[in-house]
Amino acid sequence: MARRKGPQTKVDPTVFDQAGAQIFENPVKTEIEDSYLEYAYSVIHSRALPDARDGLKPVHRRILFSMNQNGYRPNHAYVKSSRVVGDVMGRYHPHGDTAIYDAMVRLAQDFSMNVPLVDGHGNFGSPDDGPAASRYTEARMSPEAMQLVGELGEETVDFRPNYDGSLEEPIVLPAAFPNLLVNGTSGIAVGMATNMIPHNLGEVVAAARWLINHPDATLDKLMEFVPGPDLPTGGMLLGLDEVRRAYETGRGVVRMRAAAETGPLEGSRGRQAITVTELPYGVGPEKVIEKITDEVNKSKRLTGIADVKDLTDRENGTRLVIECKVGVNPQALLSDLYRLTPLEQSFGINNLVLVEGQPRTLGLKELLEVFLAHRYEVVTRRTRYRKRKREERLHLVEGLLKALLDIDKVIKLIRDSENAQAAKDGLMKRFKLSEIQATYILDTPLRRLTKYDKLELEAEQDRLREEIAELATILDDESVLKKVVSRELGKVAKDFSTERRTALIDGDLKEVLAASKPSGPLEVADDPCQVVLSATGLVARTAAESEEASESRRRNGRVKHDAVAALVHSTARGQVLLVTNHGRAVKTEVLPLPVLPEQAGTVSLRGGMATRELVPLGKGEKVIGLAPVGEHATGSPGLALGTRNGVVKVCSPEWPVRADEFDVISLKDGDEVVGATWLDDGAETCVFVSSQGTLLRYAASLVRPQGLKGGGMAGISLGADAHVVFFGAVRADDEDAEAHGESMVVTATGSSVKVTPFAEYPAKGRATGGVRVQRFLKGETELTVAWVGPRPAGATKNGDQVELPEVDMRRDASGSAHPGPDVVGHLIERG
Repeated sequence: MARRKGPQTKVDPTVFDQAGAQIFENPVKTEIEDSYLEYAYSVIHSRALPDARDGLKPVHRRILFSMNQNGYRPNHAYVKSSRVVGDVMGRYHPHGDTAIYDAMVRLAQDFSMNVPLVDGHGNFGSPDDGPAASRYTEARMSPEAMQLVGELGEETVDFRPNYDGSLEEPIVLPAAFPNLLVNGTSGIAVGMATNMIPHNLGEVVAAARWLINHPDATLDKLMEFVPGPDLPTGGMLLGLDEVRRAYETGRGVVRMRAAAETGPLEGSRGRQAITVTELPYGVGPEKVIEKITDEVNKSKRLTGIADVKDLTDRENGTRLVIECKVGVNPQALLSDLYRLTPLEQSFGINNLVLVEGQPRTLGLKELLEVFLAHRYEVVTRRTRYRKRKREERLHLVEGLLKALLDIDKVIKLIRDSENAQAAKDGLMKRFKLSEIQATYILDTPLRRLTKYDKLELEAEQDRLREEIAELATILDDESVLKKVVSRELGKVAKDFSTERRTALIDGDLKEVLAASKPSGPLEVADDPCQVVLSATGLVARTAAESEEASESRRRNGRVKHDAVAALVHSTARGQVLLVTNHGRAVKTEVLPLPVLPEQAGTVSLRGGMATRELVPLGKGEKVIGLAPVGEHATGSPGLALGTRNGVVKVCSPEWPVRADEFDVISLKDGDEVVGATWLDDGAETCVFVSSQGTLLRYAASLVRPQGLKGGGMAGISLGADAHVVFFGAVRADDEDAEAHGESMVVTATGSSVKVTPFAEYPAKGRATGGVRVQRFLKGETELTVAWVGPRPAGATKNGDQVELPEVDMRRDASGSAHPGPDVVGHLIERG
């Protein structure tokens, strides 16, 4: 017979159909309303909304309960996911297997949940792709999931019949930690939806424990423990003012942003790239790449991108590399990416949950209060259960001890009894035992009734009485109950908490977004600048300079700096060559180099970039010089090179256009480049200083320029076992010597240092031996370091100048036998 739950209008109770069923009439409007309300109620309570106590929807709760009942715990072997799905569907959740498997998959995804509740084995998907079919994957419960179901066997929660009445299932799980806040959830019901954001387990537990002891705690105080959400995928969260609003009202909108860093592209000779290492919650690399492709090719709103590569893997995690075009400001490009792609997304918080069966929107404090009330009830019911079980055991132990006091009479009574019932009645009457005690004594083997077992039973009796007293204290004293709950929460946090993944950016969301926009255009202007190589191997560029200043510096060729080893002119979007002691030249972009602020005509080099970050250097290889590329190389004789074996070469600036790396000199075995100096106009003077204490200078115009493959020509004549310790090209006709400083010759042995004006040394012919530069003292055999020029000869590790001794006008003197502190050491280190 058809059943109707809504208001019914009976036309004629005596009317029956052909099958004999009584016929009732119900208006269509009423029928639709009733059916819709039943459907809405079912969706709200049985599908879409989580319970505020354990933070689970019915399907998730049934999955965990079924796995626990079947023994698929962390110490059990993995089982096929289809087996889990079948058990859940057949026993507790009469819905589609796809829906059940999708729910189980989410419980296993570490990018969806801060604390996964299922330990999955196999392909459980990614933010971009779905999982493999249930027949291919395996699963078991995670250790954290045991904290949700661990107290089910102690009458801690109520049970109800399953859908067919053959089994029972829990209405809610005991839940030893605030799962709803920790893992979050989302769901769409009828006319309502929930969307809860995940939080850090340790922070939420800390706030809950504070609330236990301070029930009147303010929201601001709780936010000292829970400053904001913590997403499984990390990233950044902008605008904590909106977070506070969500914690207060249960609703709010927060802004998630990917974590990215800018820097040189690996293996690209300095080209800039943006590397994304953490994505917003729910966003995958493929989704980002697809959006970037659309914005570049279709809408044309995104420019400055040369290539996008997804290098994400299981070992290194998320790694999305966005290569910038030459001359593009990566910070400005990153701002456009945040604005136009899923690298920045909103998350609408809506804390809609079921509280006592009713949908309610709760703030942070209310959610914690509901969870704590649940824990109080769970611990109270668990304590009652444990107390009852211990009292039942104590009752049996006391009966056994009574029997052991006169075991012979007990045995005789049993033997003389006609049957078990008579024996039980006799025990109850003679020894004043209860029926339960008498039955237990009759069921106890004689081997348990020994003198040793009596001692064990007495110890167990004392222990049981102590435990019962402790459990009674928990039930009688609310403060003790709260301490137990707090202690257990602390234990969970200690065992399972992790470090915060998401960085929080404080302030109003609009203000934070406005402040994060980079200043300056997307493409950097190609302004003139200077590229500087420091004595300690750092390379950097100066800020843009005016045409007048650039021309002045180009004409004078020198500028006052801190421990500068080489300097060339270029532009912000240009290129320069880094020259190594192996005779190798490598092109690199100028734009990625750090900009050095200029103050009072002096540039500090502490902010430079190590050359190894730009050039892959071999063993024993180091950058010793710079050379310009393009128009800045025109009009110059080229690059002056001097080698350890005394070879000199001026390499013509005919650099290969397509090659990023090439040789600038052909070196013989055992030889290496000692110095490389860019010639502005060929009016410089080439200078060699040898280890045997000689200096040779001659005009650079005496050296004929050669091509890249040339091996150079004889530069200085060396004695046996001697080698070159310094080579450089110095301007002897500097018109602005007062500003730059007079060129000096600095030489050092193992125990002395000497500084002499460069003008004191006469010029000689190329390939001659030169003149003596330092007289050796007793025990001194060779020069270790030499420097010729207007700048400091060496620097400390942090780029500071070293203090040199007073000028000695004698060109062949022995120098200062006791120089200033560490001068010789610093000079040797630089050399």
